Amino acid sequence: MYRYFLKRFLDILLSSMALVVLSPIMLLVALVIRLQDGGPVVFRQARVGRDGRPFGFLKFRSMPVGTPNVVSTERSLIRITPFGRFIRRTSIDELMQLFNILKGDMSIVGPRPPIPTQENLIQLRRENGALSLRPGLTGWAQVNSYDHMPEEVKARFDGEYAAKLSIWFDMRIILKTFLYLSKEPPTY
Repeated sequence: MYRYFLKRFLDILLSSMALVVLSPIMLLVALVIRLQDGGPVVFRQARVGRDGRPFGFLKFRSMPVGTPNVVSTERSLIRITPFGRFIRRTSIDELMQLFNILKGDMSIVGPRPPIPTQENLIQLRRENGALSLRPGLTGWAQVNSYDHMPEEVKARFDGEYAAKLSIWFDMRIILKTFLYLSKEPPTY
């Protein structure tokens, strides 16, 4: 019941509430990004979603216009604007994904959506059942230090999440996300 109905209902309810509450912050962030370099406010990237279907993943733009799309492990190849450093450090750049959740492309909790070139990770998720889930704003791998994990380890956490999916496990991951975000922020 939770996996098929209640989870989606909670995604819609919670993302709608979060968008209302956070809209003043989101408007301010959009204004600063626009004033900083005049480029678009939103960064849209092709990502792989539920059952391998592509979708347009949204983030507040933290990089200068024209920066190449790369996976998070290739961070050294990208430049970040001064304000972009702040919104990444505080995870504010991720708030645009609330629209992806509301639309149904993502969930609040689930495996993070890979870019299409991460073929090995996509295949591993297909094999362990994690690809059948909506990708998440946060997930089991994320609260276990996602960015520097080998793809096999990420996929193992994602498969474990798919197998244990429940309202209680989602609540645990959300709580761990807030604890994770309250730690010393990463440097970019």
